Amino acid sequence: MNKRLASVVLGVSGLLLATAPAAVAAPGAQAAGTPGARDCGAVTLTGSLPVPPAGQTVRQSVTIGEDCAVHEGPVVYAPAAAPKTFKTLAATAAAGSRKVTSANEMYDCCNIRMSGLYTTSTWTAADGRISSAATTATQGFNREPWDAGWSVKSATNSDDCTTDCAVVNSQAHADFSYKGIFDTTGDWYDNTHHTYLTLNPDLTYSCTFDVQLRHTFLGWNWQRSCQAA
Repeated sequence: MNKRLASVVLGVSGLLLATAPAAVAAPGAQAAGTPGARDCGAVTLTGSLPVPPAGQTVRQSVTIGEDCAVHEGPVVYAPAAAPKTFKTLAATAAAGSRKVTSANEMYDCCNIRMSGLYTTSTWTAADGRISSAATTATQGFNREPWDAGWSVKSATNSDDCTTDCAVVNSQAHADFSYKGIFDTTGDWYDNTHHTYLTLNPDLTYSCTFDVQLRHTFLGWNWQRSCQAA
């Protein structure tokens, strides 16, 4: 089977698929030396989401299809999990403050979350400057019985400015490893998540995500979302 290097830009959100040189197992065949059939090789997915209105969540799913190609789902808007009234939202804006939460998750073909990176950014602004800003990050991952499954290898997050800022660039990273029923060596699967946010003094912002997968499997899907308040 020919080795390949492919780069495909998909959809309005700027999704990029990069497939590292790797043989792809034919449908139904077992790839020699791998812990599972129909491995789709190393993949990097990256993209941004439109900024949702206050009190709304915007989300999108991206799936590794039967042909190992990337299939991008529609951008979906929905009320936030804990919707606020227009009166509350207006009061928040008048106070010059904003909060944005994000999720950057990988699910398997059975829609079980394997790994996820979550951020919450809050900032206040006055006179064209950001008075204060802070970002927190948490990680989520699936464990299996007998102390197996996914786990966090490393995690960091930072803001390049927190007080009296023209703009704040926030970033969070998490690297997850897997050792369990689908690979007992612990050397095959590795998911690395990155989330980047830009916070502006006019209370606007942007969300950009990527995930780097050492190996992928048919039906894996990347789910990402931003929620503004």
